[in-house]
Amino acid sequence: MENRHSSGLGKINLVLIASGFAIIVIGFFLMTGSSTQVEFNPDIFSFRRITVGPMVSFFGFLFIIFAILFKPKSK
Repeated sequence: MENRHSSGLGKINLVLIASGFAIIVIGFFLMTGSSTQVEFNPDIFSFRRITVGPMVSFFGFLFIIFAILFKPKSK
C-alpha cells in the first residue's frame, strides 16, 4: 500500500525550511521602525533597518531554497 500523505521533502528538509522562515522573520523584525505623523524619528534610517534587516531576510530566502534542494546523504 502506498503512502498518499508523503511529500517529496524529508524531515530534515522541513526543519531547515522552518529555520529559514525563522531567519526571514528575524530580518523583518530588524527592519521594523516607528515613526508617527506628529514627530519624525530619524532612527528609521539606521544601518540596522536599511542594511542588516534586508540582508538577513535575503539570506533567509536563500537558505529556504537550499533547504528545498538539500538531499541528505544515504546510509
